[in-house]
Amino acid sequence: MPIPVTIADDSLMSRKAVRRALPPEWDVDITEACNGKEALLAVESGKAEVLFLDLTMPELDGFGVLQYLHEHHAKTVVIVISADIQPEAKRLVDALGAFRFLHKPLQAQQLRETLFEVGLI
Repeated sequence: MPIPVTIADDSLMSRKAVRRALPPEWDVDITEACNGKEALLAVESGKAEVLFLDLTMPELDGFGVLQYLHEHHAKTVVIVISADIQPEAKRLVDALGAFRFLHKPLQAQQLRETLFEVGLI
């Protein structure tokens, strides 16, 4: 049975990069979100057991999504993929419960290792 996965990033190129980096043997059903509001709709509709989340997006940023998930005890596994390398961003992402913070440009092997660590592959 496919795992529901949402890729939330306002950049189409970044969403495609995440798709390409996913292990080909991983059975997933992918939803894409262009902003944080769409990401939360995906979570609320059961389309995001795993959420790949950018931090800088319009309407609602990744921090807002993480805050919502943190407050509502969502069981979504969140893997942040962002170019924001500031220590404060990393600290806040960790405090809000993201499983991992991966830096752009995304490396397929790093993503595979992360998915293995969380027990998804």
